[in-house]
Amino acid sequence: MTASIVNTHEYPFKFDEPIITKPGNPGVIQDVTVTLKNVRGRIPSLQASRLRTMMLEAHNDPSKILAHVCSYDGMSSRLVEESGQPMVFLAGYPVASGYGLPDTGYIAMQEMCDKIQDSVRQVSIPVMADGDTGYGSPMNVRRTVESYALAGAAGVMIEDQTWPKRCGHTKGKAVVSRGEAYARIQAACDARDQGLDIFVLARTDALIHGWEEAMARVQEFRRIGVDAVFVEALPDREAMKQCVKESGIPTFANIIEGGKTENLSAKDLAELGFCAVAYPWTLVAANLKSIRETLEACKKSMTIGAPPVILSFDEVCLGVGFNKYWKGEERYKYDENNLVTPVEKVVNGQS
Repeated sequence: MTASIVNTHEYPFKFDEPIITKPGNPGVIQDVTVTLKNVRGRIPSLQASRLRTMMLEAHNDPSKILAHVCSYDGMSSRLVEESGQPMVFLAGYPVASGYGLPDTGYIAMQEMCDKIQDSVRQVSIPVMADGDTGYGSPMNVRRTVESYALAGAAGVMIEDQTWPKRCGHTKGKAVVSRGEAYARIQAACDARDQGLDIFVLARTDALIHGWEEAMARVQEFRRIGVDAVFVEALPDREAMKQCVKESGIPTFANIIEGGKTENLSAKDLAELGFCAVAYPWTLVAANLKSIRETLEACKKSMTIGAPPVILSFDEVCLGVGFNKYWKGEERYKYDENNLVTPVEKVVNGQS
């Protein structure tokens, strides 16, 4: 019996931003004219265009929101796409957990770039990645944003916490001065505007110093030219509604189950005006729970019978990519003289 991917529940919000492909026969040289919407960077990016267009669509339509469960590696990113979600977000919390570490500034730029590359190889949807504080001075922020874009990220989040940063729903966090926060965001936008396009999300944790401080930073981030803003740890529905109203640009929400923010549905958040909502905690919790339960079941079986069958052999092979690999093997079979199944050749760009 051949394994298949089963999605019991359909993704509820619809976006129509397919990846642009060359028409005609593969491998044949031809001129292609395309129109990329909502480009900001000097060098256009297909995936940044797709991500920004969806964000603006959701910002202008209260029935839509880019609700996405955050991933941490190539496999989890592929499963996010298989579930029908329109984007991948490599958030700091789940990526750190993949290394067995808490989200307290242990993960550095190159490790995140490696995860971006792992993910963009696995998915066709835009990949956004957490840039934390940019890992140093404003010049480091600029290099981080440039490096993320070159690694394949369609979007990056830069925040105003001190380093080492912390999960926004845990104790001990602090923010830098307004001036340093603005310099970071200016550097991020300059990297976008003067280089390869990338969606820039500015995050502030300044609610720890009161509403006015957080909103002052949001307004300056907007003036500098970010694509979207994210105010961490908004406590309730009223604060969320007021934040969206005062920001005036695409605004992110963040739901951590049991965290400081009221746990609203994605539909409710869309109606409040949010363009996107991230769930950074969900796969980390699922991973911890499922692995611990499986280890316990396996230990129990050691003296009473065979280990439990969690998924069939075929389902596991499909999930980790064997089926795709085997299909490739068939295409490239060869004998001493030629391909076993020759394909139509392209010579000088002509088939």
